[in-house]
Amino acid sequence: MNTPLPFHQAAAYAGYDVQVALRKIPQFRQLLESAPALLLCERFRREDVASVMHSAVDKVRQEILDGMIAAPDCRSPQFFARVRDELERRAAPALVRVLNATGVVLHTNLGRSPLAPQALAAIQEAAAGYCNLEFDLQRRERGSRYGTVDEILRRLTGAEAALVVNNCAAAVLLTLTALAKDGDVLASRGELVEIGGSFRMPDVITQCGARLVEVGCTNKTRLSDFERAIGERSRVLLKSHPSNYRIAGFSAQPERQELARLANERGLVFVEDLGSGALVNLARYGLPDEPTVQQCVSAGAGVVMFSGDKLLGGPQAGIIVGKKVHIDRLKGHPLLRALRIDKLSLAALEATLKLYETAAPPEQNIPVLRMLAEQKSVIARRARRLARALRKHPLVTCTVEAGASLAGGGSLPETRLPTCVVKLGVDGYTADRLARTFACLRPALIGRIEDDAFTIDLRTIAVTEVAEIVQLITRAIA
Repeated sequence: MNTPLPFHQAAAYAGYDVQVALRKIPQFRQLLESAPALLLCERFRREDVASVMHSAVDKVRQEILDGMIAAPDCRSPQFFARVRDELERRAAPALVRVLNATGVVLHTNLGRSPLAPQALAAIQEAAAGYCNLEFDLQRRERGSRYGTVDEILRRLTGAEAALVVNNCAAAVLLTLTALAKDGDVLASRGELVEIGGSFRMPDVITQCGARLVEVGCTNKTRLSDFERAIGERSRVLLKSHPSNYRIAGFSAQPERQELARLANERGLVFVEDLGSGALVNLARYGLPDEPTVQQCVSAGAGVVMFSGDKLLGGPQAGIIVGKKVHIDRLKGHPLLRALRIDKLSLAALEATLKLYETAAPPEQNIPVLRMLAEQKSVIARRARRLARALRKHPLVTCTVEAGASLAGGGSLPETRLPTCVVKLGVDGYTADRLARTFACLRPALIGRIEDDAFTIDLRTIAVTEVAEIVQLITRAIA
């Protein structure tokens, strides 16, 4: 059996001496003072240039030892081009714009809700300088950051009071801590769900300093189960939206009106974690009926919590509405300061909520609702337009086909939305290679792979983005 030669002996057999090659690597100080390096130092910090160059030289040294190259290229334009590319990669922002061609409307990995232009303008206005975040301009004294949003939410939902925190998980944490600490939270076994990021309702209840009392069975929980479980330590009756989890068939849960009535009779608080939190009846768009925030409030819930960046169509936020006596307890809790909403998110949320009070239907102005409501025939026109433009490239083949989109974000689970897709093929490219190539573009193009073809779902592509996609793809395969 032959023993593999050491690197330096293998290199010698290949016709060059490793030690001679290593000695040809220039001194690092000389390299850093060279003209190409000094040009890079005019664009980037000298410390960063030195760091990246050190790594590049180390790589060259290792390639010599591995027998991959016979001589260093540390003074070549290619070497400095590699250094420049790495410096540019480090300097580029980590968060970049993405064209969402997946067909998943509320794509958590892609930032969920795209914002309306009015919300973007509000962010820019608040971020451009100072703003009256906690200052009453009329009275010229300290004010509340929640004032305007509180007022709009009360009008939209019919609730007595409202509060906004940084996300819905924070809303759950604050609510249960303020209302149930050192007491019992009663919840149906069929609603003890885990949502994204291993956020488990039983763990959250424990974290809030409360004790979980499981009620009923996984598939069936009756009002009488809650009645029997109430004791001296009971504080909250909790109802949770199942998100992507569903129990079908032989199943039942008490109506929210029944739970609200029971809570009022026993001096408890009925809390509902609504999750996605629709402010409009989705049935008007031909979608499955989801309980609206208004329905939960009118049913008598003491506190209702929902997200700002799902079916509402705004920024990430946790919105809490309900009876004033309970909301006041939340506003006075020390934990609120750690969970309060940022000024930019608050500006975007206010602008989004105001779109629900205009004469125009909200789906005209709020991108998420437009995408959910859009008819397949309208989507098909965009798909045909995209396909016609792409077919002009000699290497491209594409077809327009029927498909199915998803709402995503734990909203409308199991609901498939009819759509039209463009299935793209490029000579010399596999579907996976196309996906990797398009993900490196700026903006990035993220689609899905179906039937070994890169697939663009036009439900989540706006009219203004079709020409942009054509330019991106043409540039990528040129």
